[in-house]
Amino acid sequence: MTPASAPREPSFVDALAPVVVLIGLIALTTVLFGVDAADGPLQVALFLSATFAALVAYKNGHPVSAIEEAAIGGVSSAMGAIFILLAVGAMIGTWNMAGTIPTIVSYGLALLRPAIFFAAVLVICAIVGIVTGSSWTTAGTLGVAFVGMAPVLRMSEAIAAGAVISGGYVGDKMSPLSETTVLVPQLVGGVTTNQHIRGMLTTVVPSFGLAFAIFLGIGFAERPSGTVDTAPARHLLAAVYHITPWNLLPVLLLIVLSIRRVPPFLAIFGTALFSGILASFTQPQVVKALVGKPGQGPVLTGIEAIYKAMANGHIAHSDNETINALFSRGGMSSMLTTVWLILGALSFAAIMEHAGFIDRLLRPLVTKARTDGELIATTALTSIGLNVIAGDQYVADVLPARAYRPEYAKRGLAPRMLSRTVEDAGTVTSPLVPWNSCGAYMAGVLGVPTVEYLPYAFFNLINPLLAIIFGFLGFGVEHQEPTAGPAKDPAAAPTR
Repeated sequence: MTPASAPREPSFVDALAPVVVLIGLIALTTVLFGVDAADGPLQVALFLSATFAALVAYKNGHPVSAIEEAAIGGVSSAMGAIFILLAVGAMIGTWNMAGTIPTIVSYGLALLRPAIFFAAVLVICAIVGIVTGSSWTTAGTLGVAFVGMAPVLRMSEAIAAGAVISGGYVGDKMSPLSETTVLVPQLVGGVTTNQHIRGMLTTVVPSFGLAFAIFLGIGFAERPSGTVDTAPARHLLAAVYHITPWNLLPVLLLIVLSIRRVPPFLAIFGTALFSGILASFTQPQVVKALVGKPGQGPVLTGIEAIYKAMANGHIAHSDNETINALFSRGGMSSMLTTVWLILGALSFAAIMEHAGFIDRLLRPLVTKARTDGELIATTALTSIGLNVIAGDQYVADVLPARAYRPEYAKRGLAPRMLSRTVEDAGTVTSPLVPWNSCGAYMAGVLGVPTVEYLPYAFFNLINPLLAIIFGFLGFGVEHQEPTAGPAKDPAAAPTR
């Protein structure tokens, strides 16, 4: 092989081999380490899989420099998400220190009852998701509080996490502020964001209704015997934190910044800094306990506390171990394992895409889908598969949106059938994969392993299933005049 020779087209075996290696290594790490696999072994498996994919690409004639650039480019594409992840870690730390999360927990304990807890979490997170346009922000703020509230109500943290994620993704999908909700219809072409959202109602509304009914049923079934008296827990919180509505100012600030479309990192990081400053005024004793320097002045103590909470998280110092365990969380450092997981997943995905392996695996699927229902099912399964193989929600949304556009146009399926299916399967299943950037994020901020909350993320499980069933039944499937291909490629259009 000479440096000027063109790389060879990958065979089906070339494209499939890295996927088989990935699945085998992930299965091995899961068997060996169980729920602790994401603490390091899973990351090693991803980097080993990326290395194997690189060797196959090199065998096919791709220069080492090009493979290296592809991997670096894949990692670079995630820098925005990584910055947001670190900002959320900082915000969780300062929200605990400022009493924001303890206040939400205290008010929630006073208002929510075990029987309706899971269903209420679903609805509240859906509303917040629509307002903020972000399932990540919803989970990293109210989600953390709700999961912390669950054990006090003697309810399952895993089910609470499933309700948080279900609600967050309902809101994320139905919000015109969501990045994926804006991006996907632009990639598909011929459909506006508002048309895309209206089209998703066909599958989202029944999926949400079923999830609500299941969560309500579980709440009544799992309700502890007798009445749960939450007053002692609220008194314990009040003994450590000054519970006041002023503590909710960071929540209000974050919502306002989100509505005004301030870039997510700036909105979250700015809110984290504001919360740290607020803590010195609303929780002076908590701030002093965190710093542990009685002779130091209040200004320096407040500044040091902000640094500590944002970097390494808040550590509660109280006489109650439950309070300490619930609210000693956050910090940028707590997200580093998740960042490591994302880097491994995207390195693998970037090499697979650069070497043409993903395209080679997708190409036969289009020709085998002969009916509308089969094409919709193939689109959905492709998006789900890319969430598993590529480990990134955007890859699972972007590639099918581009790959299947000509076929949908040729068969006369309305563009929003493609955009709806991609979101139904690509967006909502991303948090169900432990090594996916979304799954890693949710597990990191909620403190519940992906494999534990997965069975209870009912909306995320039901939505893609209904999309496939409705496709075969022809329910809600829209048609238009068939064309030879899609209109002008909008892939370069701005996302907002």
